[in-house]
Amino acid sequence: MSCDQDAETRHILDCFRDRLKRLVQVEPLLDLLHFLEPDRKDRIKAKFREEGNISAAALLLDEIIHSKNCEQGWSRELITALETVGCKHAAKYVLNSPPEPTEEAENDSCVRLIDLLQLTLVNMKTADMCAHCRALGLLTLEDQENILKLTENQGNIGGARLLLKRLVKNEAGWFSKFLQALEDTEHHELVRERRGEPCNEDGEAHVQHKSSPATDKEFHQASSVRLDDVNAVFRTRVRTREPYPSPLKKGGLGESKHNCLITGSPLFLSSSEERKRDIVLRDYQMEVARPALEEKNIIICLPTGSGKTRVAVYITKEHLERRKQMGQPGKVVVLVNKVPLVEQHYKAEFGRFLKHQYSVERVSGASQLKISFPQIMEQNDIIICTAQILENSLAKAKNGDEDGIKLSQFTLMVIDECHHTKKGGVYNHIMIRYLKQKHQNQLLKKQEKSPVALPQILGLTASPGVGGAMSQQRAEEHILQICANLDAFTIKTKTFEEEEAKTPYKRIARAEERKEDPFGDVIKKIMDEIHEQADLKPLCEPGTQNYEQWVVQKEQNAAKEENQKVRVCAEHLRQYNEALYQSNTIRMSDAFRFLNKYHNEELKTKSSPDEEGTVTITDTERFLFTLFKDNKAKLQELMGKPQYENNNLAQLKTNILKEFSTRERARGIIFTRTRLSAIALCQWIQENPKFDEVGVSASYLIGGGDQSVVKPMTAAEQKDVLNKFRDGQINLLIATTVAEEGLDIAECNFVIRYCLVTNEIAMIQARGRGRAEDSSYTLVAEAGSGVAERESVNEYREKMMSKAIAKVCKMNRADYEKKIREFQMQAIMEEKVKIKKKLQKGMMKEPPSKISLSCRQCSVFVCSGEDIEKIENMHHVNVTPQFSELFIVRENASLQERLLDYETNGVIACKNCGLQQWGSMMLYKSIECPCLHIKNFVVTYGSKKKTFSKWSELPIKFPAFDYTQHADLLVEDSGEEEDMETD
Repeated sequence: MSCDQDAETRHILDCFRDRLKRLVQVEPLLDLLHFLEPDRKDRIKAKFREEGNISAAALLLDEIIHSKNCEQGWSRELITALETVGCKHAAKYVLNSPPEPTEEAENDSCVRLIDLLQLTLVNMKTADMCAHCRALGLLTLEDQENILKLTENQGNIGGARLLLKRLVKNEAGWFSKFLQALEDTEHHELVRERRGEPCNEDGEAHVQHKSSPATDKEFHQASSVRLDDVNAVFRTRVRTREPYPSPLKKGGLGESKHNCLITGSPLFLSSSEERKRDIVLRDYQMEVARPALEEKNIIICLPTGSGKTRVAVYITKEHLERRKQMGQPGKVVVLVNKVPLVEQHYKAEFGRFLKHQYSVERVSGASQLKISFPQIMEQNDIIICTAQILENSLAKAKNGDEDGIKLSQFTLMVIDECHHTKKGGVYNHIMIRYLKQKHQNQLLKKQEKSPVALPQILGLTASPGVGGAMSQQRAEEHILQICANLDAFTIKTKTFEEEEAKTPYKRIARAEERKEDPFGDVIKKIMDEIHEQADLKPLCEPGTQNYEQWVVQKEQNAAKEENQKVRVCAEHLRQYNEALYQSNTIRMSDAFRFLNKYHNEELKTKSSPDEEGTVTITDTERFLFTLFKDNKAKLQELMGKPQYENNNLAQLKTNILKEFSTRERARGIIFTRTRLSAIALCQWIQENPKFDEVGVSASYLIGGGDQSVVKPMTAAEQKDVLNKFRDGQINLLIATTVAEEGLDIAECNFVIRYCLVTNEIAMIQARGRGRAEDSSYTLVAEAGSGVAERESVNEYREKMMSKAIAKVCKMNRADYEKKIREFQMQAIMEEKVKIKKKLQKGMMKEPPSKISLSCRQCSVFVCSGEDIEKIENMHHVNVTPQFSELFIVRENASLQERLLDYETNGVIACKNCGLQQWGSMMLYKSIECPCLHIKNFVVTYGSKKKTFSKWSELPIKFPAFDYTQHADLLVEDSGEEEDMETD
């Protein structure tokens, strides 16, 4: 083909892009496209693995359309490849010979009906259908092999789904062949349903003769009215909140006279348009949305599972449509406080319902996008991102950085889990900027100047809480404070007294108090000996959170004072305190394994043989290791005596067995406090045959932050567990508080909080996970532990919160606005004082040479402040050759982050002690930069030693990282190495 023909093909690909991306089979096609470079193929394959065939096909088309390096004649190669892999329908479009509009519309109806009726089609005999479809030319040999392999690995339904996905990519005329294959494999009922044949009065269908299958055109004409009828029925049921009939139950639509089965998804189809997803709100959802539709700032407070996000999607759609009608640009940002929520909101809500009309993109710490945030914002209508990403960009704009953005560039800002908009939170930092500009606008209006545009604010929460209030008045003030922080015109809620409320049945299961605890007594005896050795006098009972806080403070003070004896003892006391907690909530054997593993790893790390092969450790460490060794046998003996186990486990076992024995399909979550207890409880369930007998399939779900001795879960691992939970492969999750808030978890019919009580917000969020009908919420706690009593306090606070919201909603408008303005002016003044102090602190900033850093664990000198530079005004790095000799790098998959221009992977740790983490290894524009976390060091500042949790607490101004200088040095070094190799 000529260059002109190649250019014309590019134009055709661009014109038919939306249709082609649904018809192209990317994986087999790439193997035949030799005009694409390997790195471009790799990008497309990665997109296929991460986001599926359609996204990968879109990227493939973009690569071809915009590429200037394709060899002449590539378009013929593309067409041949499409025909070879069975994408003949796509090949016709590329040849610019698409089907006639009527034929195309008929084919689209067939495709949509297959999707609509998939619930019954997946029950076909997949292997038989696969063979017949292959014989009829509907599948390639590779298609057949892939379908049969998936059937073998995932069962008949999994293979059937792949067959249907592949089937609809064929050129027009495939539907009649598909019906023929169904007839030939004796799927007579499925054929009758697909043809839309009516039932007689006895419910039996009139049979069309096998030898004359309906053509696609005949099918389209016969079924168009029925599709409209189905859509009308579905819309009516949604508006009236009438429960949708199961398609498999007698009397449901599957057996109606229309004989057309639908899946229950909110799909409203038209024979002349691409498939769209309509958003139909319930009455209460429309009621809470109304002020926002009138362009007012509001907070929507609805229980978990009642559709807050769906309301936000509807408001976003209406907002953008209204702006478009007025000829004004619209730009929406959706803010979340957790990375997994970015992808969740994109896939389940905003992307799902709006991407066919608007460009929707997501940005977070896990983003693969290698362009700046302002570019992403400019190119899209809706941006879903973590709040910190936006705050960083707003801060850049304030500092005059071209890579920054302003709030005025958005027209609507949706804030998910908006109860976090409080002092110190990133949501509040963003809203303080908003409030300051709002105040400036009032001054500009007085001066008859144009005010700066500000976005409409929409806050979403299941529970704003009461902020620890002990009285009704304080609770009301807390609600008003949240309203003020979000500049809300009102807070909209709904009292669920009707049938749509799904409040779980609640009970408290009290376990008997432990009569004897010899295992715990041995641990407490060990701790007493350590107290005496380090001359420490605890102020609280071991095994509690208060003790944990006390011992952490002692460790920090000892690190600053370089008192290695106390510091090491405090670190060991923390482990024994954790073991006590474990023995009170899980098995004694779990607590012992935890202690034994800790001591073995410590001994292995600290025991470095000298030249004579002897072990050299400090006297304090020898005392601690010997102390555990002397008591190890006694602990092992006691952990084998079941009569001394805590009674909480027995109570938990009773509750789990009850749920799975009395429910036809049980699905539940157990919330526990620590990652260790989540993993141990999961192991306990998996090892107990009683649970297996009642069909329990358990897995744990923990957080991704690297903050404990337990290896955190990666985002991919969390996603995998949640997907299995949704699919039913797992029916019991044991989770830390990571699952309480925000994450989209399939409906459960029971929730258990195991020896865990925090605040009223967490209680409401956890309880809201029980979304299924007839769900239960159980608190398992030991009698006398105080857990049940704290739960009662939370229940009382929940009632206070509901009353406070109702009171605020009924306030006189003038009184409400006056109170809101007072809170906002107070926030602005506090921010001004804070900035003034920061400026004064900045004026007193000392040169970096005034400080030095030492390892918090072993006190070895690390570096001077002169060696530290800042990347993007936030990351403190040390790239000196001397520093590189002092640390080791450990791989840590959970730490992987990609933040536009840089990424982190692996942690750096002290080479001297081998224990203390110092920070992470960051790749910034292809330069490896050790990034230091100040909390891991003791800072010598003048004559004083201090510990800091944030770099901002240090009144030191570090220079900006000189990328060009370091890049030049690296280039010179690599050049010298090449010269040496040549020599």
